[in-house]
Amino acid sequence: MSSSFLLKNIEINIYINIILPVVLYGCETWSLTFRKKRRLRVFENRELMRTFGPMRDEVTGEWRKLRKEELYDMYSSPSSIPVIKSRRMRWAEHVASMMEERGEAYTDRVLVGKPGGKRKLGKTRRRWKDNIKMNLQEVGWGIDWIHLAQDRDRWRAFVNAVMNLWLP
Repeated sequence: MSSSFLLKNIEINIYINIILPVVLYGCETWSLTFRKKRRLRVFENRELMRTFGPMRDEVTGEWRKLRKEELYDMYSSPSSIPVIKSRRMRWAEHVASMMEERGEAYTDRVLVGKPGGKRKLGKTRRRWKDNIKMNLQEVGWGIDWIHLAQDRDRWRAFVNAVMNLWLP
């Protein structure tokens, strides 16, 4: 990726098709905390900075680092956080459809399962279903997502609407 012989569009294709899938493997089940979001953004910015490199300022003629906004304009693809949220919503549909097939006892263990380990003082650990509820509240839907997800047509329309809101 740091070779000067590779064209920028080839480096971007390598990043999108090889690096991002490895980084985002299994992201549907992640419980994104503020720290994890920040670490993903730092990784993404570092890779984009490495890809596009410094830029010569037109006014002063000096080399400078690109700003985040300039990087995102040049990259023109969504950041990893909206991609994770949209994948999580599609996975929620799959979990809700499993509820119909396997019964509530099975999926209740998945949805209400307790995170392992000893809880620290302060807030409780964020569960996967808490992330789903937060994503729905971001969009303005405060309804029972399990019943909505069992109706495939409505859920797909909802997920497409949500993806359009998150993606630039």
